[in-house]
Amino acid sequence: MNGRPSAEVIVAAAWRDVRRDAWVDGRLSAAAYAEPRLRRLFPWTGMGELHFSRCTEKRWTWDIPYVAPAMGGGYRVSGPSRTQEVGVAATAEEAIAMVVERLPDGCGGAFPGTPEELAEYERGRAGGSGARFA
Repeated sequence: MNGRPSAEVIVAAAWRDVRRDAWVDGRLSAAAYAEPRLRRLFPWTGMGELHFSRCTEKRWTWDIPYVAPAMGGGYRVSGPSRTQEVGVAATAEEAIAMVVERLPDGCGGAFPGTPEELAEYERGRAGGSGARFA
């Protein structure tokens, strides 16, 4: 698409970076990577949080919950927006399960492009009904 690498290549490189990121708990990134539905999404990190996007280019989508370390141990699952709390999980695997349970309908692999390009693509597939992204 427009001379870009495939989404699979971009996502694989992003996962390599995330799994080496010292700011993110290694148990969390390993549990997320072990989940096939999340491994197909574009991972990104910030402030010790692990996020997932349905597209490969910034501004990234904000329609999937994310995971952060919880005060006192465990993990806090929030989102998709910063004002939404899902809950606290004792283990990385529990946190990842909470994210997977809340994936958007029809969530597949990451789209090679921006949120705007993803929305345009989804509008075309749905006959103009639009797509949800932030």
